[in-house]
Amino acid sequence: MNSRTISVDGRPVHLAGFGGDGEPMVLVHGLGGSHVNWLAVGPRLASRFAVTAPDLAGFGLTEPLGRSTSVDANARLLESLLAGLGRPAVLVGNSMGGLISMTVAARRPHLVRALVLVDPALPAPITARRDLVVLGAFLTYAVPGLGEAYVRRRAQRLGPEGMVRETMKLCTNDIARIPPDVLEAHFELARTRRGFAWAMEAYLEAARSVVFTLARRRRVETMMRSITAPVLLIHGDSDRLVSLDAARAAARMCPAWRFEVYEDTGHVPMLERPERFVESVLRFCGAESHDVAAAAR
Repeated sequence: MNSRTISVDGRPVHLAGFGGDGEPMVLVHGLGGSHVNWLAVGPRLASRFAVTAPDLAGFGLTEPLGRSTSVDANARLLESLLAGLGRPAVLVGNSMGGLISMTVAARRPHLVRALVLVDPALPAPITARRDLVVLGAFLTYAVPGLGEAYVRRRAQRLGPEGMVRETMKLCTNDIARIPPDVLEAHFELARTRRGFAWAMEAYLEAARSVVFTLARRRRVETMMRSITAPVLLIHGDSDRLVSLDAARAAARMCPAWRFEVYEDTGHVPMLERPERFVESVLRFCGAESHDVAAAAR
């Protein structure tokens, strides 16, 4: 991986490059994530694509510098980044990054050749079972003052490595499946971000934006139906943050989408099942060009 900073709309954005000389593929992390979320799969995907992973505003090594870290603002940032590539890209988004990627694919279809959604943030069906720990955390985030106090206390109690471990335990079925060097990269970045005064505010603004965006269910569903690019939806059957029921509802609503369920897998299949993930993406991208017309219909 090579690390560099580029200018997007006149402000710096950190970008991780994984090499490759094929068509562009852009990997978009989720809430609290960064480019390191893709370390287990980026080099392998570079066998077919020119792979990059940006840190969205407020995450990883990209300082907000007056930019909003909301879903809509980071969608605009991603649009500008894609426009600078000079050709449509395969867009791969996890969690909040999936929601942002769907937004871009709906608003700027000429920028997205194909879309891979990895446990994307989705509106939950009314009947879906909710994880009480996750629900409680996001309700706390949504309350001004209370959210800040909660995040601050948690960070002080756990420290950088503890925060990563607790997050990964929530996001995976088995943290031991994450390659040790990839987990260490998460620790290292967490230690670095501890010195960023803006990190907590950026995280909470984004978290609140995800909650408020998904609360507008009809708007999100209309946006999803408007996507014309071929779509692969991957979802772990043990995801505690976005229920499998939500993914199944999305697949029923958009029957042209390809839908794969990973057994015994949590919210981040690219970290927990990297080999299968790469196989799924390469298989989809190798076949999807033949299915563009069918997907559009």
